[in-house]
Amino acid sequence: MNKTEKAKETERPNSHTFLASLQNAWRGMLAVIRGERNFRLQLMVAIAATILAALLNFPSWKWSILILTIGLVLTSEAFNSALETLVDLIQPEYHPLAGRAKDIAAGAVLIASIISVIIGVLLYGPPMYELLLSH
Repeated sequence: MNKTEKAKETERPNSHTFLASLQNAWRGMLAVIRGERNFRLQLMVAIAATILAALLNFPSWKWSILILTIGLVLTSEAFNSALETLVDLIQPEYHPLAGRAKDIAAGAVLIASIISVIIGVLLYGPPMYELLLSH
């Protein structure tokens, strides 16, 4: 059996088409929105940041940085939730290594959040300062 035949043998059936993959991803996104309080809180902050950016008439370069920053935080929280779910499946009872894995993943979210606050100050600080001076 050559490599092509072997690859075809291990391919997933048609139920895993590109459309099916998108449906799975959508289901995962809804799961994190519905099931994770921290994700919903971060999503609300992202919406508020987006509204404020629109009110401040952000130029496109600021929008790019804002969208990347929001994506960083939301993606890190989704990965954290996925990892915590997987750890709970594999190790339902407390284990120090399971706790360590969860703590490290939560730490990654904290890093992304701290970075987003710093970026927020840099993006929003100057226009907010000008707005305050003009009144």
